[in-house]
Amino acid sequence: MLFLELGLNNIYPKENKILVQKIINKGGAVLSEYNFGTRPEKKNFPQRNRIISGLSDGVLVVEAKEKSGSLITIDFALEQGKEVYAIPGNITSLNSVGTNKIIKEGAKVVTNVNDIFEDL
Repeated sequence: MLFLELGLNNIYPKENKILVQKIINKGGAVLSEYNFGTRPEKKNFPQRNRIISGLSDGVLVVEAKEKSGSLITIDFALEQGKEVYAIPGNITSLNSVGTNKIIKEGAKVVTNVNDIFEDL
């Protein structure tokens, strides 16, 4: 399943047209809550993340900068009562600042896949 932050006739980036076609050909679904013809806009990306977290049992963050779309998804997941998981990152990496922050705030630490399977 693929979720889009734009109308179904404006696939972005254009390279994703092949992915969309593969998903459809295999019987998958491509979803968008936006009207046909909606162009990609930065403000629509967080709403896509709301749908992704809403359809998920939990959300795993692998890497996230201090200000990251992943953290927006986590906020939606928490509002929706979803489990939040994070893989700890190197403390000197900017790509781990957000990930390590959500661990400090209570996200479940994942060091192997069984850490998630225990909850399912």
